[in-house]
Amino acid sequence: MGARKRQKAEAIKEARKNLAIAKLNNCPTSPRKMRLVADMVRGMDVDKAMFILRHSGKEASNRLEKLILSATNNWAQKNEDVNMDEAGLYVKDISVDGARMLKRIQPAPQGRAHRVRKRSNHVTVILGSRSNKEEVVAEEVNDSNS
Repeated sequence: MGARKRQKAEAIKEARKNLAIAKLNNCPTSPRKMRLVADMVRGMDVDKAMFILRHSGKEASNRLEKLILSATNNWAQKNEDVNMDEAGLYVKDISVDGARMLKRIQPAPQGRAHRVRKRSNHVTVILGSRSNKEEVVAEEVNDSNS
């Protein structure tokens, strides 16, 4: 491995140290319903997102709450020396993709049959930590754009 390639790899590894990823595959909820819940918490702090999901009436919120809890545990395992409260964890990205579809038959009048598609989805949650450096850079970018 060349020197530049090694430096680039180390920079990527360092950038990913502040991220935690959790993935839920083949969740038996339609992607449309899951996206409604995912849009509620995208970009929020983890504590606030967990509160909203815990008190939401939607069925998909229970699964998403468990997934965010799993991602926070993944982040805690990576960064044992950093306190979670000081890190300022937030939901950096949530993506909901379609997964396999179970195709079933529903009886219809006059001997016909209608197809029923039972959809499922894949959910990926990426948590990031808001450190002081990132906030300063974000403020400088916002000031320069104004």
